[in-house]
Amino acid sequence: MENERTDIGSLGEFGLIDRLTGKFPLSQASSIKGVGDDAAVIDNEGYLTVVSTDMLVEGIHFDLAYTPLKHLGYKSVVVNLSDIYAMNAQPRQITVSIAISNRFSVEALEEFYAGIEAACKVYGVDLVGGDTSSSQKGFIISVTAIGQGEKGKICYRNTAKVGDLICVTGNLGAAYLGLQLLEREKQIFLSKPGGQPDLEGKDYLVGRQLKPEARKEMIELFAQNRLVPTSMIDISDGLASDLFHICNQSGVGAFIEESGVPIHMDAQLQALEFHLDPITCALSGGEDYELLFTISPNDVEKVRYLPDIFIMGEVVDARDGVRLHTKGGNIHPLKAQGWQHFES
Repeated sequence: MENERTDIGSLGEFGLIDRLTGKFPLSQASSIKGVGDDAAVIDNEGYLTVVSTDMLVEGIHFDLAYTPLKHLGYKSVVVNLSDIYAMNAQPRQITVSIAISNRFSVEALEEFYAGIEAACKVYGVDLVGGDTSSSQKGFIISVTAIGQGEKGKICYRNTAKVGDLICVTGNLGAAYLGLQLLEREKQIFLSKPGGQPDLEGKDYLVGRQLKPEARKEMIELFAQNRLVPTSMIDISDGLASDLFHICNQSGVGAFIEESGVPIHMDAQLQALEFHLDPITCALSGGEDYELLFTISPNDVEKVRYLPDIFIMGEVVDARDGVRLHTKGGNIHPLKAQGWQHFES
C-alpha cells in the first residue's frame, strides 16, 4: 500500500491547524488559553516577560535533502528556546507560523509537528498559537518563544565588565563539522544517484547539526548555585561572532586562551580529516547553541566545580581588542567570521 498523501487544500486553513495542533496539551500554569481563539492568554504573575523570534527559510537555514522533517520541527523550537535560556530565563510558551508550497502533504507537516511536539515535551513548553500560509516555493518557518525571568536575574549582552571571566558550556565546532559531512554526502549522492550516505561513526557530529539541544540544565544549575552571569549569549553564529556581540554592546575587549576553548574529540578528528584547523571550526562554525557568558571574579568558586563549564578567558579594556592566545604562544586579533545572514 502506498503511503497516504492528503492534499493540504482538502482541509482548509482552520482544518489544517486543528489537525496539526489539536492534540497539543497545555502544561504551564501561565498558559490560560492556547490555540483556537483570536489570541493566546498568558498570566505571568509578576515575572518579566522575555520574547524571542527566529525565522528559518528553506535553502538558507536548512536543506531538506538531508534534514528529516521531524528533526526540523524539533530544531526550529530549540533554537528559539536557546535564546530565552541565554537571558537566564525559562521558556514557557511558543507560537509556530509556517508558509508551505503544495509539494508538502498533510502527512509531511504532521512529521514536522511531531518534532515540535517532542521539543515541547522535553523542554516543558506549550504551543499556544501560530499561523499557516501558502508559499510559492519552499518552506518558511517562524517560531516565537515566550519566557519568564526574575528581576535582577535577567542576563543581557551589554553588561560585561573589565575583569570578568569568560566562560562557555559544552563544546564547540561539532555542529559545523556535522554540516560539512552532510553537505559532502549530498554532493556525492547528486553525482552518483542511488548511493547510500557514508556517515558511520559520525552520529555525534551529525546529531549536533540536525538535532541540537538548548542548555536548559545550565540555567537550572545557575539558580541552584545562586550564580547570575554578568552577561550571556547563546552561540548560534560562532564563538568569535557572539563574543564580539558581547564586547561591542558592553564596550569592552576580550582575551581568550586557545587551550580553554572546548572541542569534542570527534570534532578534532573530523576537522583534521577535512584539512581544517579545529580551533577555526570552534571559533567560526556556529549552530552549537551553547552558552557563552561572563562572571564576576568573585563567583569563580561557584563555577569551578560545575560540570561542562569551561573558563576560557577574561574581559579586558576595549582598547586591547578581542584577541586569542594560541597554544603556540602567539597572540592574534580575533575576527568575527561566523554565519552571515545576507550576502554582500
